Amino acid sequence: MNSEISRMTHVELLGFEKRFFPSQHYVYMLMVKWNDLSEKLIYRGYPEIYTFHKSLKEMFPIEAGDINKKDRIIPELPAPKWLDNQKSTETRQSTLAEYCSSLINLPPKISRSQLVRSLFKVRPEDENPPAQHPLKRNETFVVSNDKTRDNTSEISGPIILESYRVIADYSHTSKYEITLYIGDLVEIVEKSPNGWWFCQCDTKRGWVPASYLEPLDGPEESEEADPNYAGELYITTKAYKAAQDDELTLETGETIEVIHKLLDGWWVVRKGEETGHFPSMFLYRTGEKKEMVSEELVMRRQTPPPRRSTIRNAQSIHSKGRQRISQDTYRRNSRRFLQQKGGWPNQPRKTSKASTQSPLQDWNNRDNMPKTAGSSPGGELKGAPIIPPRPSPELIMERCTENTRKKVSVRKSS
Repeated sequence: MNSEISRMTHVELLGFEKRFFPSQHYVYMLMVKWNDLSEKLIYRGYPEIYTFHKSLKEMFPIEAGDINKKDRIIPELPAPKWLDNQKSTETRQSTLAEYCSSLINLPPKISRSQLVRSLFKVRPEDENPPAQHPLKRNETFVVSNDKTRDNTSEISGPIILESYRVIADYSHTSKYEITLYIGDLVEIVEKSPNGWWFCQCDTKRGWVPASYLEPLDGPEESEEADPNYAGELYITTKAYKAAQDDELTLETGETIEVIHKLLDGWWVVRKGEETGHFPSMFLYRTGEKKEMVSEELVMRRQTPPPRRSTIRNAQSIHSKGRQRISQDTYRRNSRRFLQQKGGWPNQPRKTSKASTQSPLQDWNNRDNMPKTAGSSPGGELKGAPIIPPRPSPELIMERCTENTRKKVSVRKSS
């Protein structure tokens, strides 16, 4: 029996590369995900993509609208300019990204056809790029992730890939990763929030843990945000048992607050009055669609990257090491912030397991907490079951989806 035909599940445009050999030209970088969960980085020039587009229309004339325009489902693609330059290559990115996304979502007879699969199938020249110009190095530009695809006027200027240095030998543990050695210089194509970064080293490309890399100009990460003690509500998607003293053990489905998002993928979270590191790949933000998280899990790896504290024989080129905040400092600053924000009671830390909510959740619900039997006149509630507290309107608005939030605002305005 023949195995299932391979098919694309997702195509993402990462940017483009300016090459100078044998003559100056541009190729787009596309990350292609397949149904076997593999990911391949491919390079395609726009003239080739447009030639493919014309062949696809000839193969499926009905779906191309050649017989009746109302039947057209194949997306449109503008013809290449007579002379392509960096500006035209850049501004065409959103159009090409939408085209690729629409293409793989067409009916299977089109999206799984040999013609489509051959365009996105990895080639030897993708894994081993052709020789570079003897005097000019290829220039790589990546798409800014915070810009919308449907508004070309918001596309920012291209960004040169960052270079990082490897601080310790790393042996790949899957076919999607690459082996690196101490002192290697790599260029970062994508920084995933889960701590796995896609990089290229000479002709090798693959995923590596961010904890094995350091910036060249200093030990600190300029992109790393400061702690946010107000906290962001997230829910755990997978249980994790702490392996180190500064980590937290959490079960699936627990609500926590993220107070510091670190680039190595190990975020600092708050549960009750406790804080600790937790793998960000096992979290998703409340109110977001869960499909986004499932894609994130399938995306690269399903195991967290190693932490820098577990790396042996790490050697940095910087005299001063990276500054780290202790969990005692996180807890102290967190408690101080909550006290200043809403008069959080200055009481000793609880040692029982009774407090399962975070301090922020408890304080938001302070007006909704039922009175105990001892505090009620005459003790009427003595022996009666405790009614669970109703979440405050503010907490409900914070935890609900964006669609619900919009509907509530419309009703209030009307």
